[in-house]
Amino acid sequence: MLPLPAANSELLPASKAGPVLGQVPAPSRLYWYCQLVGWLLYAAFNLLVFTVFGNASVDSYLITAAIVCTLLVLSHGLRYYIRANRWEQLPPLPLLGRLLFTNLLLSVLSQFIIWAIIIGLIRPASTGSPYGLAQFIGYSFNVNFVLWLWAGFYFGWHYLRRSREAEVNTWKLAAAVREAEMRTLKAQINPHFMFNGLNNIRALVMEDPARARDMITHLSDLLRYSIQLNSAEQVPLHRELEIVEHYLELEAMQLEERLRYTLDVDPAALHVPIPPMTLQLLVENAIKHGLAPRPVGGFIHLAAQLNDGGALHITVRNTGRYEPRPGHHGVGVQNARERLALLFGSAAHLHLANDPHAPDTVVAHLQLPVR
Repeated sequence: MLPLPAANSELLPASKAGPVLGQVPAPSRLYWYCQLVGWLLYAAFNLLVFTVFGNASVDSYLITAAIVCTLLVLSHGLRYYIRANRWEQLPPLPLLGRLLFTNLLLSVLSQFIIWAIIIGLIRPASTGSPYGLAQFIGYSFNVNFVLWLWAGFYFGWHYLRRSREAEVNTWKLAAAVREAEMRTLKAQINPHFMFNGLNNIRALVMEDPARARDMITHLSDLLRYSIQLNSAEQVPLHRELEIVEHYLELEAMQLEERLRYTLDVDPAALHVPIPPMTLQLLVENAIKHGLAPRPVGGFIHLAAQLNDGGALHITVRNTGRYEPRPGHHGVGVQNARERLALLFGSAAHLHLANDPHAPDTVVAHLQLPVR
């Protein structure tokens, strides 16, 4: 069992943790915790081997302590060398080449250090080497294997942490792009709506100033709502319906008896969040492309209800014919679909078509998931 690499400064890219070659950040507490726990477990494993083979003694405990302390110091030195030379940024093959030479050098060096400790401190009265050449080579290979495991844990955790940071950065970038797209799409819808309102007011200023003032009041409420959209991606359905009623009142003042409308909304659906300005867009299109061009006008029927599957269904029926040009579905409708895709993915859709069961009737169907 070997020590694991540390988090925090140990796992940050060199651009954050060591911006200048040779400058190495101080190890974190987690690094030292992993070092101590890992090497203590390695010591316990060695002592277990001594016990199993019947070689447990005071000397074996002291030798194990000497081995563990030596490898702790050498692995920490290896960590320093790795960070100072930014090996964590190297491609796999150059890194493996450097580790091959370094681990081999450290494994041989460790045997000379352990040999000196045994002769100088543990067995000072003994003469000759504490073990022969074959044992020296065998122990060197053992330490080399252990150092490779240590390096595997160290770089493995480092690369895992870096890949997670890259993934988080990717999601942050995607979220920033998504937010920018949402703001762009809303900015395209809002001016279109405001210009229509101002044109309606202009048409009545000279004919009926009192009614024009009423329209300005309605429009001010609409503009206030539009400005508030900057801080919300969704609003309750009842709030959107209030704006739709303001808009219908504005249009009713201009179209008079040519506009007839009804609202049929399930009370359970009033608090379901929806993208702002979506219903207003559908109603606006119904008037602009369906009712307004007809001398006799027509009707608008807006219905909203929740189904048993937990989805909100909104339909806007209006007098008119839906005859889009191939590949051209209107900027407002296209923007609304893009907003729905950004917010809900494939769980939401907006469909416009002629009603197959009623002549001269267009149906806009909006389906949203209830979260």
